[in-house]
Amino acid sequence: MRAIVTGQIGVDKKPFLEEVCNTAGERGSAIDIFNVGSMMYDEAPDVRAGRILDLPLSRLASLRRAAFKDIISESSPVEEHPNIIVNTHATFRWRHGLFSAFDFDQMSLLKPDMMICLVDNVETVHHRLHQEHDIDAKLKDCMVWREEEILATELLANAMGCHDQFYILSRGRQNDNIETCMRLVTRPDLRKVYPSFPMSHVVDKPDVLKEIDDFRASIAEHFIAFDPADVDEKLLLDLALDAARNGEDWIRLEEHTFGGRKDSSPQKVSVMDVLDIAGDIDGQIYMRDFKLIDQSEMIISFIPELEGGVPGLSSGVERELHHAWEHTKEVYVVWKPAKAPSPFITETATKIFPTVDDALGYFEEQGMFAQRNLFGH
Repeated sequence: MRAIVTGQIGVDKKPFLEEVCNTAGERGSAIDIFNVGSMMYDEAPDVRAGRILDLPLSRLASLRRAAFKDIISESSPVEEHPNIIVNTHATFRWRHGLFSAFDFDQMSLLKPDMMICLVDNVETVHHRLHQEHDIDAKLKDCMVWREEEILATELLANAMGCHDQFYILSRGRQNDNIETCMRLVTRPDLRKVYPSFPMSHVVDKPDVLKEIDDFRASIAEHFIAFDPADVDEKLLLDLALDAARNGEDWIRLEEHTFGGRKDSSPQKVSVMDVLDIAGDIDGQIYMRDFKLIDQSEMIISFIPELEGGVPGLSSGVERELHHAWEHTKEVYVVWKPAKAPSPFITETATKIFPTVDDALGYFEEQGMFAQRNLFGH
């Protein structure tokens, strides 16, 4: 597949995507990577690192066109370079305001098959952005930029005729979606799955969380999984609300991973800045989760049993199941509670299983799993 991968500055796509290509190479599926930003700097040795976006737009466009001209040439013919990743951006929101980062004529010559917009937690993006650039941006700015990047990438996919191969993908906390990204590019025929499970109201139930984590790992092992928990800004908002109730001005996040590099120094996040984006967090979760379902072929929902035999069925999970059913996705439910599911579950589910193992056994019988030897593990 010829994939264009976009994402706002601060997502730090380059090390993530290089690891994707390294992993693919180790598995016997070579991916050629082209980092547009690095290629533009190569074209402009007079420009200091981190300052290229401060250039006049005319020169910036000229450097970008030169980089894409080289990519088009070096990635041809397609038969000799079947799998490529072009690491670029769809938009920039910088001192020049908002502007696009691509040219339709060159994109048409490149003939992409797939568009991926890489995303990450907003506080992580904000931290990277200010570590690497001299810019004053709030969390709100990063949220807006992310929405713009997703929308512009989707519009570009529409224009290039590959809307059915447009994906939103999170890096995950520890770059744990390297496997997912690699499979998207090298094995797009694999089943794409949205794993659904309760989140916010089980955070204080370690046994249930362990069940959910095991379920998520099983799905990620066998499918291309678009996991909604890979971006967990709702937890950031919960921390901010707790801090505000305690009269605190800052949240301290002790350890993060930035671009594959551990940063153990505490990260301070303004409580007020987080509260200012409370509506954006909820709105983007709503939008993004439905888009993750839309880009999947099937939804697999895990419903744990809580104390007293109560089903761990959140309103969010119910809404996801209904959305998937209405959009003609395959809907599978792992129902752990002793209490029988309601008609709102049974009448909208393709199949219901009592355990994860039962579900996995069925999927294997149906030939839905990845062929393990193709991935070398």
